[in-house]
Amino acid sequence: MELGLTIPLQRFLKIKPPAYGTEPDRRFCWDLHGIFLRGHSCLLAVHCHSRYTFVCCGVTASQWSDLPTLFREGLCESLAAAGFSPAQISAYLQAAGPLTATRTHGRREVAFLNRAWDDVAALDTCLDDTARCQPLLEHAVNTLPSRCVGREGLGQALERMASLLALY
Repeated sequence: MELGLTIPLQRFLKIKPPAYGTEPDRRFCWDLHGIFLRGHSCLLAVHCHSRYTFVCCGVTASQWSDLPTLFREGLCESLAAAGFSPAQISAYLQAAGPLTATRTHGRREVAFLNRAWDDVAALDTCLDDTARCQPLLEHAVNTLPSRCVGREGLGQALERMASLLALY
């Protein structure tokens, strides 16, 4: 699975730009960005294929230093809170393969990440700043009508992710 790091996130983490991704299947690609919500450092992760979005709130320096673990735990927590079974989550992670940091996955994907960020910021009243996992915020964002790379027209990211996970 490829984790596309935005340029601001690369700078924040003080890392050199990673290589471009080689995964042609956007179902196994996520773009990651660091944001601040109500003064809390947060990881914003957006699935390139469906625009499914999750947020990890209150990320510490040590968590940022192990971004793959932060991402994996955040993804598992988010999908479980959205009602997906442990078997579906595990099967998706197995099919996606090892986590690899790359550059972001293209202009359209980053445009959709920016739209997701706008939605998260607009719905920050749903933020629980006492918890890392944000099921209420994520549900609000992922049930808004939106566009994505993987499908034409408007749809809900949660429904798109459900369709994807049903394959595994």
